[in-house]
Amino acid sequence: MSTRLSVDTRPTQHPPHAASARTAPHAPRTVPLLDRIALHLGLALIAYGRRTLRDHPSRERRIRRHEQLVLREARERHAAREWLLIAPPR
Repeated sequence: MSTRLSVDTRPTQHPPHAASARTAPHAPRTVPLLDRIALHLGLALIAYGRRTLRDHPSRERRIRRHEQLVLREARERHAAREWLLIAPPR
């Protein structure tokens, strides 16, 4: 398999650029205070709208979590009691 790469040897013609146009200093553009306040308010509203439910758990979720904690502690107590009954005396 043979591949031939072609190289473009044509000279490129660009329009002439003035040297002063490239080196002219640009005055920094400032954004008005009202626009900056509106931007920050908009971003804050977007962040508030995208908050997760984990930040503010519902009442049902808190109740379920407490029930799971109580059940887990009961299982651990039961397992510890069973182990003490099965283990040989010291």
